[in-house]
Order: sequence, then structure tokens, then C-alpha cells
Amino acid sequence: MKFCQGPDPKPRSPNFSVPKNACDAHCHVFGPNENFPFSDNRSYTPPDAPLEALQNLQKILGIERAVIVQATCHGTDNAATLDAIAQSGGRYKGVAIVDKSFSDKEFRNLNEGGIRGIRFSFARHIGSAPDFSLVQQITERVVKFGWHVVIYMEASDIVENADKLANLPLPVVIDHMGRVKTIDGVKQEAFQILLRLLQEKHDFWIKICGSERISSGGSPYLDAVPFAQACIAAAPDRVLWGSDWPHPNLNGYMPNDGDLMNLLALQAPDETLRNRILVDNPDRLYGFSN
Repeated sequence: MKFCQGPDPKPRSPNFSVPKNACDAHCHVFGPNENFPFSDNRSYTPPDAPLEALQNLQKILGIERAVIVQATCHGTDNAATLDAIAQSGGRYKGVAIVDKSFSDKEFRNLNEGGIRGIRFSFARHIGSAPDFSLVQQITERVVKFGWHVVIYMEASDIVENADKLANLPLPVVIDHMGRVKTIDGVKQEAFQILLRLLQEKHDFWIKICGSERISSGGSPYLDAVPFAQACIAAAPDRVLWGSDWPHPNLNGYMPNDGDLMNLLALQAPDETLRNRILVDNPDRLYGFSN
């Protein structure tokens, strides 16, 4: 089993003015394992990254809101995510991982606990091939909650499953810019499919996080900037930003979270547009103001 490195322990402050109610729309809470054990079926083991550590990071970055995204190391036990939401005073929402065994009561409990979406992790580097029959079955059960579907998948699988992505019964959010590789350019087929879906479907969203995951050039990941800019140009009202803290399952150099956030100033130089990405868009999708 793979053991992951921890995040940079000395995050820098961002170099731009972060607006009030800014939201990190993609971050995780791991453990502590003694309170929230990792799944026996996990493909990797991260170091503990508890709520207190996330809150310390947010103070440095100037972040007030967050979407806690369940990761596969905790499996379908969403207890750590729900605990973080419960302690946030309404400042956090969550995205859960579920399976077909969940009862209607369990889905209702997730909704009452602040869950607003379900995530399907189809990243092949952790051993999960796309299963859209499962996605369809589960989304049909949770349509009544007004949730959305978060899809984490490889660029090659986007090409093969474009029609399925376009026809799900809930809004779709794509993680990490679709894991496209920057070396293949913005004209690559997978990325052009995502841009087309952003332009044509009013309920299709994308997260411009994961620059360190798609970059072919390495730090400071400037080769990822044109990809985020293209997403913003295609659908400025349906783009989300996230840190991906604590960067699980990342090989090699561990990025500094302040440096990653500074990329947003390059991706969206206009302050009004940047504030829309950090505040207005996540507020509309997750209902922080409701």
C-alpha cells in the first residue's frame, strides 16, 4: 500500500486580496485515524490531516468557506467529512462518497449533515475504471435533494464517456480540469470536450484546481494557466477554485498552498471575475447563504 507525503508545513499567504466569504471548493479532512479510521480497502494511506490543520491553513490563505470532499482513503464512511461540517458553524458543505448499499434514510442524513454532492472517483492511478451504470443508479436516487455529481476521471476516459457525462440527471462538476496533461495542449480532444460541455450545458461545472497534477513542466505550474483561463472563458459562472489540500497521492515535489492560490491571480487577473470564482459561484452551487 502506498504511503503519501504530507502537505507543505509552511504555507505562504496569497499575493492578492482575498474577498470576504472566499471558498475553497475542493479540500479534504483525513482522520485523525484514531477517531476516523481509514478504509481497509484504501489504495493509499495519507498522514493525518485533521480539521484543525485545515482551519490553520485557511487563516493563512484568507479562506472562510470550504467544501470538504470525501476521498477514497475513507471509503464510504463520511464521518470525518460530516464532523468537519458540523463544527464549521455553517461555513462548510460537503461532497460524499456513497454506494448502492445506502438506504434512503442514510441519504437523508447526509443531506441534513450538509452534503450537497456525491463523488465518483474514477482515477485509474488508484484503480477505479469508470462505471456510469453505478453513477446513473445512484444519481436517480438523490435527484430529490438537488445535489450534484462530482466526477474525477482520466482525460482518456472523458473522450470515451462524453455522451454519458452530458446526459446525467444532475449537475456535473469535473475535478482537477479533467486531469488533462498540459503537454498535450489546450486543443487536445478531452479538453475540447470539456469546454464544449461547459459552453453548451447550463448545469456543467469545472474545478480549476489540480494545476500541480496536470502540469508537465512542474513548479510553478505556469503551463496549467492557459487551461484554467480557457475554462473561465467558456463558463465564468460555473468555475470553482480549490486547493486540493493536503494533496493526497501526489508524487514528487509537494507544492506550497499559497503558491497554488497565487495561480488564480494569473488565471483570473480581473478582481471581479476572481471574486465570482471564489465567492459567488460556490455560494450558488452549495447554498452557503441559504
